[in-house]
Amino acid sequence: MLEYVTGADDPRLTDYTRLRDVELRKSLEAERGLFLAEGEKVIRRAIGAGYPIRSVLTTGRWLASLKDVLGDATVYVASEETMTGVAGFQVHRGALASMERLPLPTVDTLLKGGGRRMLVLEDLVDHANIGAIFRSAAALGVDGILLSPRCADPLYRRAVKVSMGAVFSIPYARMDDWFAGLGRLREAGYQTLALTPDQSATPMDVVKLGERVALLLGAEGDGLSSHWLREADEAVCIRMSATAMAAGVDSLNVVAAAAIACHGLMRGTG
Repeated sequence: MLEYVTGADDPRLTDYTRLRDVELRKSLEAERGLFLAEGEKVIRRAIGAGYPIRSVLTTGRWLASLKDVLGDATVYVASEETMTGVAGFQVHRGALASMERLPLPTVDTLLKGGGRRMLVLEDLVDHANIGAIFRSAAALGVDGILLSPRCADPLYRRAVKVSMGAVFSIPYARMDDWFAGLGRLREAGYQTLALTPDQSATPMDVVKLGERVALLLGAEGDGLSSHWLREADEAVCIRMSATAMAAGVDSLNVVAAAAIACHGLMRGTG
């Protein structure tokens, strides 16, 4: 169903307002149970993953490219100027979709799902980092991701955009008990490896991997908490070159480290 809008203050567009206001968006999206997908490719992936459409906001120029997947969804058609006024920035990818959130699986459900390789993220609050890590994990075959209570929302618009929709293809759950979380992993039969920049730890490329392994990653800068470092079965590192170390380059950013570590985590899984 097409509806034409001519003003950024149109009350029908409140799902899309002030997309750069992080605190407002967190509150609005939690209250309404929605998230936003940006661009044709991401919107298609969200629909393909089973997320129901609340509505779509686009311009006449981009409407035809999405017509085959929108069915009878409400589609607001606006000028590019109106879209910019609503979103607070120029929407280069031409379309925004407001999608209904689906219930997350519980931690126990995810752990009992038979996955051999898991990521566990502690206190990563940057949405772009979350999206990039989901993209690497999905590309390299990780089976699922567990988030500590303070981790950023994988369905926040920036995370979804950076992941190119990979957040829809890899199951994840949010821990309700950060302190005892690793105990639950151990009870489910997972070997827990804590990634650290400390070069005295076991190199990721030689560590002996069990049948089921969960790799722990901490936030940019602070890294993993001392609690999780102590609780893990073993600390592991990505080997840095001696030349780099001598020049003062002693670590990678969390996104690069996650991609390399995910590649190592999949060693021997076929």
